[in-house]
This record gives sequence, structure tokens and C-alpha cells, in this order.
Amino acid sequence: MSIVRVYSTPSGHVNSITRIRLRKGGQVIHHKPVMVDRAVSALDPHPNGTYIDCTVGEGGHSEAVLRHCDPSPRLLGLDLDREALSIAKERLSPLSESVTLVESNYSEIVRLASERGFLPCDGVLFDLGTSSLQLDSAHRGFAFSKEGALDMRFGPSIGRSAKEVVNETGERELADILYRLGDEHRSRRIARAIVGERPIETTSHLAEVVSRSVGWSSGRRRTKHPATRTFQALRIAVNDEIQNVEMGLREAIKTLRPGGRLVIISYHSIEDRLAKRILQEAAMRAEGGNSPTLRLVAKRVLKPDAVEVGANPRSRSARMRVAERL
Repeated sequence: MSIVRVYSTPSGHVNSITRIRLRKGGQVIHHKPVMVDRAVSALDPHPNGTYIDCTVGEGGHSEAVLRHCDPSPRLLGLDLDREALSIAKERLSPLSESVTLVESNYSEIVRLASERGFLPCDGVLFDLGTSSLQLDSAHRGFAFSKEGALDMRFGPSIGRSAKEVVNETGERELADILYRLGDEHRSRRIARAIVGERPIETTSHLAEVVSRSVGWSSGRRRTKHPATRTFQALRIAVNDEIQNVEMGLREAIKTLRPGGRLVIISYHSIEDRLAKRILQEAAMRAEGGNSPTLRLVAKRVLKPDAVEVGANPRSRSARMRVAERL
């Protein structure tokens, strides 16, 4: 297996975190990816094919694609998260001859695919959003349920952390971020409370400020914690996710050979609406009489079934869209 720029920190912190999370009773525990069977079925891998997993994460979807047929197809896995790539390298080691892992942003998919001999390809997969590894690692600062420093960066190449956004952004701009990227209708009230409380440096402090600003206490029953949308908006802003998703999807269409499949799994309405719009635009006849680029394989959005949601509650918000290059 070839792997590009995947390092642990000088102290070995990444590796120690990985070992603690993966080993229980001496056994390696791997995260089960969302809608994996339907994603593989939609891609329909074949032995001579080439596939790109734009969000390889811990390698769950990639492993399923590679094991779907014998011999395995070739697969290019992209991710910004070094910790996740380290796990993917271990997980996919039995299939190493078929895999190339690269630490990079999927918005550069055309260049990366061209440089590594994956252009054109037979299928591209996006599994957007945060992984269980990121949510469960307190030091990453993604979850309000875990005490840790506010960070939320997918990778070290990303500049500003969530702490910098929270403490350095003006009140009006901060409210705009919460409203646009989190669908938070109490954005002004929350932004005012955040600015009045600064400096805020930890996940628990931010969650407490948001809860207090909307008059919520932990004893009240509620389907969602009031800080959910705030943390979502900050994560999207820190990682510039909307722009990257749009660039990545448009570029991914260019990498596909005729008959190649594009599979997108998203977890909130902003990303799903964006994916829907891009796919529908490509599936419609363009101005000037140009033929459509894509065919929508699934006319409606696909969702996980009740069995999967019961086994993995985090999958309940997943939405899948599938298209084929014409």
C-alpha cells in the first residue's frame, strides 16, 4: 500500500489515541460505516475498476468496496485527518496492493486522480460530516459531550481553529455563521452571549454558554441539545466545508468515465440541498442545447433502514444520493 504524508505527533499522541480506541479485550474494534451495503451496491465495483473514496476516514467504506469482488479493484482514498488515515492504513493492510491513501482535500480530486493514475475512474464516494473517531476524541474538540479544547479542524493544514473563530469573530458575523451554517434561528441571542462571555476555550464552556443563552438546563427533556446547531455551524466554518463540498462534487463528476457512479452520503440539510442541486443541474439539459452530464440513479434521496438506525443511532440523519455519468 502506498500512503502519502501520514504522521504521528513527535510525542506519539496520535498513535496512543488510536491504540486506546481500537483495542478492547485485545481485539481491534473498527467503526462500521453508514449505509455501507447500499453504497457498495450503488457503486457496483468490478475487479478491473478504479474507485475514489473522497472521505476514506477509518477505511470502512473502502474496505467494503475492495472486498466486494475478487480480485479487488484499485482504490484511491483521500482524507485530511491524519489520525483516521493511520487507522485506515492498518485496516486496509491485507488489501495494500490495491490501495493508495493520500492526505489531501477532496476539492483537488481531479489533480490527485490524474497524478496517481485514477483518471478516468469508475466510481466516486463521498461520506460527508464528522466521523465517530472525531466525535469520540475529546482532544479534537468536535463534541459538546466531550470536555476538550475547541479545535474542530479536520487536519493540521487548516488554519483557524474553532477557538479562534469563537473568540475573534465579531458578533454580527458570528450570528450569520450560526444562522447560515447551522440553521440556528436563535443565532443573534447565542452570538451575543458568546461575545459577552469571551474568552471561551473549551467545548463544555461553549455548550454551557449556548444553553444558558436560550434558557435550557440539563434537567429538561429535549430531543436535541441546544448547542448542536452551534457546534455544527462552527465545524463547517472552520473546515470551509460548503465550498469544499461544492468544488469536490463538481470536480468528481469530471473524473468519472461514462457509466461511472457518484455516491454522496450527507448528514444535514445544507449539504444534502447542495448535493441535490449539483446533481440535478448536471442531469438537466444545459443552456445552448448541451446534453446532460449525469443520470439520477435514485430519483429520491435514500435513507438508512430502521435496523441500521437501531444499531447505530448516529446514522439516523444520513441521506444518500446516487448518479451515473452519461
